[in-house]
Amino acid sequence: MTLYPLVFRLGPLTVTGYGLMMMAAFLLGGWAMQKELRRRGMSEEYAADVVVAAVIGGIIGAKIWYAVLTRDFAALLSRGGMVWYGGFLGGVAAVALNGWRRRVPTRFTMELTAPVLALGYAIGRVGCFLVEDDYGMPTTLPWGLRFPNGLPPTTAGNLKQLFGANVPGNVPPWQVLAVHPTELYEVAAMLLAFWLLWRLRVHHHAMGWLFGLYLMLAGTERCLVEFLRAKDDRFLGGFTIAQLTSVILVAAGAFLAAKWSKPDDFTVRANAAILRPQS
Repeated sequence: MTLYPLVFRLGPLTVTGYGLMMMAAFLLGGWAMQKELRRRGMSEEYAADVVVAAVIGGIIGAKIWYAVLTRDFAALLSRGGMVWYGGFLGGVAAVALNGWRRRVPTRFTMELTAPVLALGYAIGRVGCFLVEDDYGMPTTLPWGLRFPNGLPPTTAGNLKQLFGANVPGNVPPWQVLAVHPTELYEVAAMLLAFWLLWRLRVHHHAMGWLFGLYLMLAGTERCLVEFLRAKDDRFLGGFTIAQLTSVILVAAGAFLAAKWSKPDDFTVRANAAILRPQS
């Protein structure tokens, strides 16, 4: 099947599927946080604060990470050029700083945002699919997709020269090949992660345990899908920088989940005092 990017114009404004999905991710994430704060009987205004901080910190972090990896510092002032892990770290830093400003314990914010991060990532990957970015290596599977206008197009020449794909020598470089829709693999995996984390948000562990579980799920998913991704940063037998980062996240998540496996006094005090609406 051959697909084309979702791009259209509204007057002077160019709208892409990625931009629409990014907006949807933050809006739905804010809605989910409001729902959880309401369940806890806490002020729902904090959800808006978190979303604004995540947008600002996420965009800055994603662009800085991209610029450092590619040494394309002009990308800092362009629309494109963003890396998920840079956005994740930048967003985490900004949200933590905002929580410190609001005197909200970091562990509570981690607990609150764990399911939301999984949901936002899944929606964001829909955006990548709609602009035909972050796809996989060539495949003959029936659900393989061709992206003639992808970023870059999935031609035999691009896949071989840019990503080191194993392309038969008799295939002309201009021929558009079907590739793994790895964006959709990630959408399915992280929606499942969101469902699990949302179900487990009422748990009997210490506050922050859910964030540790999120790190393990997200890191494992990303590490596995990277084996199928069309990437140009492979080293040490085919591993990517994203896989190295994923392993670190899984280890950090396992540490946090083990550390906060049992309820503690902080959980009791937090549930009784954090972000209570003004009477």
